[in-house]
Amino acid sequence: MKQVVQNYKTGELALLEVPAPACKPGGVLVRTRFSLISTGTEMMKVGEAGMSMLAKARARPDQVAKVMQSVATNGLTATYQKVMNRLDSYTPLGYSLCGVVEEVGAGVTDVAVGDLVACAGNEHALHAELNWVPRNLYCRVPAGVAAQHAAFGTVGAIAMQSVRRGEPQLGDVALVIGLGLIGQLVAQLLAASGVRVVGVDPDAERCALAERLGALVCSHPGSGVVDTAVGELTGGGAHFGVDQVYLAAGGSSNEPVELAARLSRDRGRVVDIGKCRLDLPWNAYYDKELDVRFSRSYGPGRYDPSYELEGRDYPIGYVRWTERRNLECFLDLIARNRVDVEPLTSHVADFSDAVETYEALNPGGMKAVAVLFRYPEPTVGSSPSTANPLQNGLQPPPTHVPSVVPHGNGRGRAAPPPGQAVRVAFVGAGNYASSMLLPHLAGREDVELRQVVTTSALSGSNAKRKFGFGSASTDVEGVLEDSSVDAVFVVTRHSSHAELTRRALLAGKAVFVEKPLALSEAELGAVVSAIVESGNDRLQVGFNRRFAPLLREAKGRLGRRVAPASVRYLVNAGRLDQGSWYGRQDSEGSRFVGEGGHFIDTVSWLLDGDPSTVFACATPGHNDLQLILTYPDGSTAVITYATSGAAGFPKETLDLLADGKVLHLDDFQRTSVHGRKRWSAPRRVSARMARGRDKGQRAQLEAFVAAVRSGGPMPVPIDSLVATTRATLAVHTSLATGAPVRLAAQALTSPNRVHA
Repeated sequence: MKQVVQNYKTGELALLEVPAPACKPGGVLVRTRFSLISTGTEMMKVGEAGMSMLAKARARPDQVAKVMQSVATNGLTATYQKVMNRLDSYTPLGYSLCGVVEEVGAGVTDVAVGDLVACAGNEHALHAELNWVPRNLYCRVPAGVAAQHAAFGTVGAIAMQSVRRGEPQLGDVALVIGLGLIGQLVAQLLAASGVRVVGVDPDAERCALAERLGALVCSHPGSGVVDTAVGELTGGGAHFGVDQVYLAAGGSSNEPVELAARLSRDRGRVVDIGKCRLDLPWNAYYDKELDVRFSRSYGPGRYDPSYELEGRDYPIGYVRWTERRNLECFLDLIARNRVDVEPLTSHVADFSDAVETYEALNPGGMKAVAVLFRYPEPTVGSSPSTANPLQNGLQPPPTHVPSVVPHGNGRGRAAPPPGQAVRVAFVGAGNYASSMLLPHLAGREDVELRQVVTTSALSGSNAKRKFGFGSASTDVEGVLEDSSVDAVFVVTRHSSHAELTRRALLAGKAVFVEKPLALSEAELGAVVSAIVESGNDRLQVGFNRRFAPLLREAKGRLGRRVAPASVRYLVNAGRLDQGSWYGRQDSEGSRFVGEGGHFIDTVSWLLDGDPSTVFACATPGHNDLQLILTYPDGSTAVITYATSGAAGFPKETLDLLADGKVLHLDDFQRTSVHGRKRWSAPRRVSARMARGRDKGQRAQLEAFVAAVRSGGPMPVPIDSLVATTRATLAVHTSLATGAPVRLAAQALTSPNRVHA
């Protein structure tokens, strides 16, 4: 299928051929009929992409602050790779459309194939021929509403939410500043509610359009016409001022905010809708005690993953107007001729002309309030998607698993023939995979990147373009059934790791799965059962720190240990960004379960053993965790995993004490061993690490590829991977019971352990 995309680094716009999305449970697959270009929001994004890097930084100081924090925590090189990966990627455009339901996912009963629906969301209602849309971001189009009019549904919901934030009453007077698409819709909705509307915009044509559609008076902000009209409508000579002001203007001028204060009545309300400058003149706003409010997008539910992605509606008795109910209400107003969107349509372009249309809308080009893309009718014989999507927490486990004949050597499929590259498929290609794994695999003669599978068609296309995959799709089943694939990398969200790993092992693949391997004992048990059932133990979990060159050299300098050791490991994890999917404990597990295996594995590797007991305690809210691990040889380790520390302090510091010696690690930048003589990493190594902390990703991948090519032992024994996962899961058991958890050993491999 085709989709409109933009490269934020270069500003390039393209109509790209991408894999069709799969129809996942809890939503519907929609074939687009019309999609709407928001000439305000979208064109602002398009304009930013065309700026220089310095101008981009000035436009997004919030993102610059995040980058600087990442440099302090992860180093310059790692941060640069992540930032460039994000910038040099195609990103989608669009968030409002109307289309026909082509396929219905499991659990959806309110629409059927062939229904006309309006869809919302900047991740789901894109300028693309097909979109998968979750249940709370679509609604059926009422009878009599044309598809091109229903495509206005999302921007209509945005306008409606802003009106609700203003709390207008019959007979009120409202001022709308900015008569672009949102401002025009706000003015119509207010007029339909019995509010007398005055509008301000420097464009005379837009002013005239708003007056035709219900506003009483509209004019240029400096003309004096609006001041006179407000005076006449709000008390004549007394000039009480308007009851509400709706800021629907963009740009860098502070005039809209100053005008709002001047024309508002005492204790009036000012509602900010768009992205405009908000340097509030303190005296003016204080003297009138103005109530400044923000209107957040389509309404309650926006940015809440449980509502938008998992389909959990809010009870109507507590939240009357959600984003879906706003969408339904706006379409109902169109159906009853209370809102007219036809005059707002400046141009309808064929979807094939999308790039040219965007270019024509650049400043100084085509003037428009709203522009629609018209999509081609589906060809005769087209059928709904049958792709099997990635697991996302909503999809039940598969009922069919590809048949696997155990090879008898406990190692899954045979090694590739001598001289043949390891043929790799990636399931997932997010920022970590694209910045920390794929750059180390792309271009290697001993690796062939055959397939990449993603839930988002565009992310797969980005990975194919950047790293040279042979193909991109949304069909994970196709990868598992492809006999030409030697190894599968599972780099998806945590909730899908265990199930995808289980299925890939049963399919006879070598598997590299990012941590965590599992989120529960049941998931871990399913993976272990797959290993036993198939005889395939070709598994590696992304515990990369044991492969870090600096730490490996320090362990070698420490030498063979005789007496038990004491380890202290401080992890200054820091706080998560608000909205991070890492915080979705119900579906993705706790933050420690997701990351803690790294630190337990590192300690276990240093001590050449697996934990025998785990005891954990925590501060209220489990923000800071203390773990005490004991080992069979009498060694102990204390791991502090804290989120309350200073952002500028190193993330990871470690000390190991044994046999009159101390090994010290300082955030993978410097390391030293103190004994009879003191050894520290050479200055040149430390300088290199300061630019980019080498935490072992490259060495880990080299070891994995070498094992797959040779058919030899995997870099880390399977019983060690299972023991580390069990110890990580035991942390929350200990927190719940307040007692230590004893870990029973479970050998899945030869007792002769082979350590990387």
